[in-house]
Amino acid sequence: MEENTKGLDAGGKFEFPIIQEQAGCGCGGDNAADADDSGSSLDQPFVSGSLSTPAGLLPKVSSRLTRQDRWGTIKARFGVGRMNYAVHPGLYALGEPDENAPVLVTANYKMSFDCLRQALPGRNAWILVLDTKGINVWCAAGKGTFGTNELVYRIEASGLKKVVRHRKMVLPQLGAPGIAAHQVKKLSGFKAHYGPVRARDIPAYLDNGLRASREMRIVTFPLADRAVLIPIELLGAAKPFALLSLALLVLAGILGRSGFQTNLLHDGVFAVVALFAALFGGAVLTPLLLPWLPGRAFSVKGLSIGLVTALALMMARGVDVGAWAGRVEVLAWLLIIPAIAAYLAMNFTGASTYTSLSGVKKEMRFALPLEITAGILGLMVWITSLILRWE
Repeated sequence: MEENTKGLDAGGKFEFPIIQEQAGCGCGGDNAADADDSGSSLDQPFVSGSLSTPAGLLPKVSSRLTRQDRWGTIKARFGVGRMNYAVHPGLYALGEPDENAPVLVTANYKMSFDCLRQALPGRNAWILVLDTKGINVWCAAGKGTFGTNELVYRIEASGLKKVVRHRKMVLPQLGAPGIAAHQVKKLSGFKAHYGPVRARDIPAYLDNGLRASREMRIVTFPLADRAVLIPIELLGAAKPFALLSLALLVLAGILGRSGFQTNLLHDGVFAVVALFAALFGGAVLTPLLLPWLPGRAFSVKGLSIGLVTALALMMARGVDVGAWAGRVEVLAWLLIIPAIAAYLAMNFTGASTYTSLSGVKKEMRFALPLEITAGILGLMVWITSLILRWE
């Protein structure tokens, strides 16, 4: 039986962590913890007790997140333990659900699970957690782990048929690319209903007889959703930034026309500032200004920020463009800064409603080689500018 991946190019896209609160707030990774059926679901720290059912004792959870839950979310947003932030797959009781309570499906990425239960205060429901290898719904649907096979298997393995009388379940809308609803019905007897984009709309969706309003189906990407992505990108770039800065400081100190210390202060420090400006432009300004930046490709948006940043820095530095060394230095930073900013901007392609899988692949093919070439060429030109000052 094949997974249904129809619609990925047109509407599946990559994981978007914030708009799909139920889908979680970060994608996880290919080496994320495989939280399989080993161990006890009852032993997890967020489990508040157990509920006796025809399928045996099932873990109970609350809609109120603990301090430990919130701290885990903060760490995941900053990339700490993000690859292992998973819960055991299986069936969970939210509140005191009975045989008529609704069944909600989510991924076993802990933030996905937390976003879902937190959106249901005072509700009684069953939460069926699929084994998505610690990856959230949207991303897992694209990877195939939030898929038809896993859902059908988890229905049987959890004993869900013994627990509820009805045969209906609510799936996150952005998990649709991975689930073939007609196959789920055929193989398990359960009818899959696709809920709203945002977990916070699920109570209204349930109260409205599993009918979603137009607003519940619309995916948005406002400023707050874009800004929350910034910390993880900055942390990811921190180590390369530190290593490259150190290399530029050493090169500036050795190749400058004055003494090592003077060279560091005049050329080395500015090189580090320029690198930071490129980092800030690509990882901070690009997501914040995304709707207003020119171009559709993220690399083009980052490129535009990089060019403006480079020109502003050159003006502030007061480079003597009348001399060859000055012209070459300007050229160097006009290559390096936009290349870095464009590269970092592309990191947001997997977290945006603006992109599709085919579009991202196409952009990677043409943009990445250009960015690498521009960066390497810019570094060589910058070294040349240092040498020219000896003349």
